[in-house]
Amino acid sequence: MTVTPLAAHAADRPAPAFRGRIGRDARSGHYAVPGRYRLHLSTACPDGLRIAVTHSLLGLGTVCPATFLSAVPDGPEGGHSALRPLYEASAHRYTGPAVAPVLSDDWSGRIVSTHAPDIMRDLARRFGAGGGPSPYPCGAESEIDAVERMCAQGIEQAAQRAGSADAGPAEREVALDALLDTLGALERWLVGRTYMIRDEVTAADVELWVALVQLDTVHRHHLDASAVQRIADHPTLWAYARRLAAHPAFGTHLDLDGIERRHHARCHGLEAAGAAVRILDWAAHAAR
Repeated sequence: MTVTPLAAHAADRPAPAFRGRIGRDARSGHYAVPGRYRLHLSTACPDGLRIAVTHSLLGLGTVCPATFLSAVPDGPEGGHSALRPLYEASAHRYTGPAVAPVLSDDWSGRIVSTHAPDIMRDLARRFGAGGGPSPYPCGAESEIDAVERMCAQGIEQAAQRAGSADAGPAEREVALDALLDTLGALERWLVGRTYMIRDEVTAADVELWVALVQLDTVHRHHLDASAVQRIADHPTLWAYARRLAAHPAFGTHLDLDGIERRHHARCHGLEAAGAAVRILDWAAHAAR
């Protein structure tokens, strides 16, 4: 099974401040030792939510503890003041924002990585070999990459551009068409399927679910009501999102109030009529 029809262009992610990796053994410097590493996450942030869900799927609560941060950063430039000591210990005279997510090394008191895709893969590959299902099953990497790219560009970036106050009507319409094309492809793909690419949850489902959460809880606020109704008109896709919200590894991390507060703190765009057209009642379906 492949997801070739869903492939998209490479995603544009901000360059991470730190991009270390957890290796196989002591020669790698950062190697897998239970209790050595710690996650610092805000689940109101899409990357933080992705990592938190993956962390729960792998059952790593004691192997790699997680510290959960406030929804709205309290430091300069969108950073968290609690993370400032880690950043300053990890880079001499660091002046950038102390942003989450962070994977830190408790042995050294320094940051290993701030790159969410690497963190998710290292958690699965270095700590997730306990016999349970892997979010990154053997042979599925290219499919997961395709879904990741599609979610980034076909959903998140397209939705953001479709609701941008800086874009003209024609540009917004093109972006909305791209978003609807992506949702339509996903709708057709998911007919008769429980999950995206396998018979169990994988990282592809984590990527898509978080993108759909953002689409309904953030991006729709800047779209008109007609656009949101067209987005909602994908019953198979939204039923899939609702099912995953009921999964304990997903729904327990869904901080709807935090997402709203983070959005209002960061966003300076104009609210549109679509803000009143809620697609899913996430709170009613989320596992607790």
